Amino acid sequence: AGCMVTDGKIQRAGDAQARVLRDNVVLHEGKIGSLRRFKDDVSEVKSGFECGIGFDSFSDLKTGDIIECFAMERVAQTMA
Repeated sequence: AGCMVTDGKIQRAGDAQARVLRDNVVLHEGKIGSLRRFKDDVSEVKSGFECGIGFDSFSDLKTGDIIECFAMERVAQTMA
């Protein structure tokens, strides 16, 4: 999918995941398979830049779909 990063950044490494929304309905949630800028594989794309995103097991992307990227973080519980 050809995309424009509008807010934040997209990372491919670590626990980074993404969800695809169409009409505010989640169609797919999973890992990013590929992230490219000008035919080069990259690990990160910042806000304001265009990129290409590919998913491991999903290819039904259409114009107007929204891709939200996020990272799952584990936070140790503290005793209060």
